[in-house]
Amino acid sequence: MSDSSHRFDEDAILALGLRLEKTAKAAGLMLAGETMTLDRTGALWLEAHRTLVVSDLHLEKGSSFAERSGQFLPPYDTRETLSCLHEVIQRLDPACIVALGDSFHDARGPERLEPGDRAMVAALQVGRDWIWIAGNHDATVREGIGGSYCENVTIGGLTLRHEPSAKVEEGEIAGHLHPCGKVTMRGRSVRRRCFVTDESRLVMPAFGAFTGGLNVRAAAFDPLFPRGFTAHLLGDGRVFAIGRAMLGKD
Repeated sequence: MSDSSHRFDEDAILALGLRLEKTAKAAGLMLAGETMTLDRTGALWLEAHRTLVVSDLHLEKGSSFAERSGQFLPPYDTRETLSCLHEVIQRLDPACIVALGDSFHDARGPERLEPGDRAMVAALQVGRDWIWIAGNHDATVREGIGGSYCENVTIGGLTLRHEPSAKVEEGEIAGHLHPCGKVTMRGRSVRRRCFVTDESRLVMPAFGAFTGGLNVRAAAFDPLFPRGFTAHLLGDGRVFAIGRAMLGKD
């Protein structure tokens, strides 16, 4: 999936006649007493802790398809994802990066990294802490990619893990579900990756270039946000905040 497919055409949103909260590059949010920024790339910035959080990179997904099914896809997903991550790191200069699980599409992903991509993973870690959270796709990945490994991590009042917990947990930040939001009006529709939150917990979008998405109106989100939610759709340089009532099903 190319970067252009992740972009939100502002002209399209204006044509839909929606009045949406938007910022130039990001949206601010308060969760469990912690201030955070929802970056237009799908990364989460905890400025007070100088920590950058990204979820569901799914590196080497293309090579996984080729290995498992013989389905050969353009082998550029890993480089595109790492390049996007490099841009965010250069812009924000975090002291710590937390990769929130499913960083690799399968446990053998690190073995299949091209030398240039492996070098890029190493270079991104220089001078900063790097924490790999275990996901369902890469739970057994433990060596060969630098950094440290854990099931979850606590930062201030926040708990970061891969899969959202079954019970509502104040200050939880999770990934796994690859949330997307869809808006339809006047015969036109747009569907984009999004953060989704009820200001108690937050589910992050997939950061990877070659990842699908689950509509936030799907049943999987209902028990996570019983009181409703706001979806922050990722645009071309902007983040759009849209309430549940304005979002459509697929």
